[in-house]
This record gives sequence, C-alpha cells and structure tokens, in this order.
Amino acid sequence: MDRIKIWFFAGGEAGTDKLNAFTGSYISLMKEILADDFDVIKDIYFRRPMMNVIWALNHSQEPLSNPLENRLINKACSQINGDGSSGQVKLIITSSSSGSVVAAQTACYLAEQNMRKAVSPKPFDLALGASMISKESDLFRKLMYYREKGLIGSLIYDDLQDEDDNTNGIGGMSRSEAYSNALGIMVPAFSRKFSGPSFLNAHPVNGHVHRKRANSIQKAFDFIDVILVKHNLAGSGYAEKAAKKIQELKTEGCL
Repeated sequence: MDRIKIWFFAGGEAGTDKLNAFTGSYISLMKEILADDFDVIKDIYFRRPMMNVIWALNHSQEPLSNPLENRLINKACSQINGDGSSGQVKLIITSSSSGSVVAAQTACYLAEQNMRKAVSPKPFDLALGASMISKESDLFRKLMYYREKGLIGSLIYDDLQDEDDNTNGIGGMSRSEAYSNALGIMVPAFSRKFSGPSFLNAHPVNGHVHRKRANSIQKAFDFIDVILVKHNLAGSGYAEKAAKKIQELKTEGCL
C-alpha cells in the first residue's frame, strides 16, 4: 500500500493545556502505532472549551460558503497542505466530538478543491467520532455526495457513536434546533426530548456518557479498533500492529 497520513481533529478541550484521557491516549497510541504517519491538527481551537462547542453548534448544519475565511478551517487546511505530502499520500481524517464538525467542514473544502483542481488523484477517508453532526443535515448530505462522486472513500460515522450518547447529532438541521438540543441535554428536567443525566454531570460513574467516555482510555482503544482494524483504513500492516497492541493491553489488564 502507498504511504498514508492520518490527521486527528480533537474535541473542544484540545484548546487547553490539559487533554482528557481519551484525547491523550488516542494521540499517544496512534503515534506509537503509526509514528510519522499520524499527526494532530494543532492550535486552531479556542482556549475555552465552551467556545469550541458553540462554534460546532453554529456550524453543524451546512457546509461553509467561504471556508478559508473561517480561521479554524483555514489553519487546519494549512497544516494538512503544509505537510508537503497531501497530494502524494492517502489522506485519512479522524475526529471526535466538536472536532468532528471542524473535520467535516475541512473535508468539504478539500473534496471540493479536489473536484475542481484534481489536487490529489486519490479519495481520502473520513471518520466522524462521537459526532454532533446530524445525518439529516445538509453538511452530512454533502459529505455523502462527495462520497458518491468518489472524492471521499470511507465515511465512518455509526461505528464511532456511543449508543446511549444523546449528544449524537444534536447539531440538527438548523441552529435553533442545535441550541434547543444543547439546552435539552444540559437541563433534561425541562426537556420533553432528552432524559438525564445532564451533560454537565461529569461524574466518572453516574455522569453523562459523553463526558464519561471523554475521560475513558477505553474510548481510545475503541476508536483505534474501528479505524485501523475493522475498517483497515491504513492498510494491513498497521491493522496487524494495532490489533497486536490492543491484545497486549488486554493481556496487561488495561482493557
């Protein structure tokens, strides 16, 4: 298989100096498995996690009309293209939580550019984990359009959502729906659509599943298993290496 490059768009806490357990573990393990074939989109997020969530709520519904005028997308594309190998390697974009919205908007721009200018002869793969993007939104439909056109190869969504996580798809089809959903998961006692626990509850046992998973090393193993082993995005060599690493950690009692 030709060389690959995997990029990761982390969630809202990535703008701070302290990464949650999932983000830190995922980056560490992917670096161990893939070395220079893996990298993280850096220094694009707001320092306050809530601002990153608000950005995601505002941009979950449809592709940006002028993506490079948006600071987050511009800086993300600069990093991917500035790598010097974007047109020569198989590109794989992975993401989690609010980072999946930034990843999806970036993917739309890259796919559109590839359609117009044939920047790269190969489709790239996209994994949207623990995603706020609704499958009914224009943004997701546009990604599916690019997939049908052969500009996006694998589009992984369902396999990276937690079944009981009510943040899945909260971006809805409009901003008003997104904010209504966000309020509902934060204050479920006043919502007819959502039940508890509140998203604000970060208790390691009784808290909201999205918050618990963000602070779980298991989530990192699950992501790697889906992306590298089940869907084999990086090829058989890395699939075998990832499976071996996961088995080692199971044997050591880490899983």
